[in-house]
Amino acid sequence: MLTKTRLNDALVCDHLHFSYGYKSVLSDINLRIPAGAVVGLIGSNGAGKSTLLRCMAGLAVPHQGEVRLFDTPAMQIDDGIRERLGFVAQSPDLFPWMSVENHIRFIGQAYPKWRERRALELALRLRLPMGSGVSQLSGGDQQKLAVVLALAHQPDLVLLDEPVSNLDPMTRRDFMRSLFHNGQSIFASDLDDDHNEHNEPITLNYAPTIIISSHLLSDLERVVSHVAFMRSGAIQLFEEWDAVLDHMRLLPRSAELLPAALCVASNAQHHIIDLRTIAQSTALSEPQRQRINSLTRPIASLDELFVALNS
Repeated sequence: MLTKTRLNDALVCDHLHFSYGYKSVLSDINLRIPAGAVVGLIGSNGAGKSTLLRCMAGLAVPHQGEVRLFDTPAMQIDDGIRERLGFVAQSPDLFPWMSVENHIRFIGQAYPKWRERRALELALRLRLPMGSGVSQLSGGDQQKLAVVLALAHQPDLVLLDEPVSNLDPMTRRDFMRSLFHNGQSIFASDLDDDHNEHNEPITLNYAPTIIISSHLLSDLERVVSHVAFMRSGAIQLFEEWDAVLDHMRLLPRSAELLPAALCVASNAQHHIIDLRTIAQSTALSEPQRQRINSLTRPIASLDELFVALNS
């Protein structure tokens, strides 16, 4: 039986399974993404991140289970729900014969609430050459254009699949800063007028729910509110990033103090433990808890957590 979506959930995955032929790609994915969260979707190549994002966007049909966007099954979304969604694929599907500016104007015809001035503003902010043909753009600029097309209608849910993978390090840093700096500033309008062409107030503090897949973990950890780690098509860990920093620790395996059932995950060198679980466990005595706490060390970065979960 599928779980009912909570009022503040933007997206829910319920027992999601997906296969290509006999190859299982997603296995029993269960996620609740709260509205306004910025979720880093992290995993090795082949972990299933892109497939999961496509299922979330309603572009791939799960074999079992269900994705719900704003309490609507992803495979049943109508135009009203679709207008609340922005999706950027790892390899954007763009029209190569169009100029950047014409591409923006053309896509805008599909969205009743499209804000053309906003789209052009975002394109200029990302330094896109407006008169250049899409076929002349670098891979990085094509990704930037795809982001503009996904954001101009101010979607409530934004799915980004490796949006900076084709950018050089300096451009990537600037792009991520512009995307998320100061409360997701790229999502706020800097237009001087008080109303758009639909005579609607311009939202200055627009903060959509964002799920972003990336291997560039040092970039992600500066902006995410939550992390979702995937391995072999399953979710290993879904947690608030601040909670990981505050409560999760690395415990040397050599200590041999902890039942496996109390570990979040383990690798050859360490157990990953949650101090909240340790504090509440009736299987441990107080001296054991104190000994465990004395041997643990904090998780310092997403890179360190990624290595610990995938070693």
